[in-house]
Amino acid sequence: MKNLTDKQKNILEFIEEFLDREGMAPTVYEIADNFNIKTSTVFAHLRALQRKKQLSRSSKARSISLTHRTRGAHSLPHGALLIPLLGRVNAGLPAESLQYKEDDICIPVSLLDDCPPEQVFALRIQGESMRDLGIYDGDVVIVAQSNSKPRSGDIVVALLQGGEVTVKSYFSKPGNRIELRPANPEYRVQNYPAGEVTIQGRVIGLLRRY
Repeated sequence: MKNLTDKQKNILEFIEEFLDREGMAPTVYEIADNFNIKTSTVFAHLRALQRKKQLSRSSKARSISLTHRTRGAHSLPHGALLIPLLGRVNAGLPAESLQYKEDDICIPVSLLDDCPPEQVFALRIQGESMRDLGIYDGDVVIVAQSNSKPRSGDIVVALLQGGEVTVKSYFSKPGNRIELRPANPEYRVQNYPAGEVTIQGRVIGLLRRY
């Protein structure tokens, strides 16, 4: 960490500790609160750290990604692993998929069952259409990819024709059709020909930060 001020080193250490503990990056407000400084000061430090190639970030919340991890994978708790957080997915009306890596998050290995770790990823929920099944706006769902057909009632990540993605309950219907059912009476059930829907994975878990 040559050419870094003490404050910049402390901020980097805090970000890494937060990532290891929470499985996601801190917000600018959480950094400011930890060091009892203004958010404008945090932004200045983050810009300096970007110039020094210590981190990258975008305008999205929790988008900070460290260039170098000093603690490394050995610092993960026993029985845990890191999976990629690939962006937001809409749980209301279908929305365009954001298929890029925002960060890594930590999950327990026991969540995987028999699914290979490389076939598991996470997506952040946007919308309230699955609220009656306990999935709320801002939650992170853990998704397992599978070559097998989902069972009726499974919560899935569905890729629709045109590149839109949504999270809904899956039901197979006569006539080779698929029903994507919300868990909120304010949203309508969606029906599609099976050929217009690709199931990207089944939701196997959920992370929520209070």
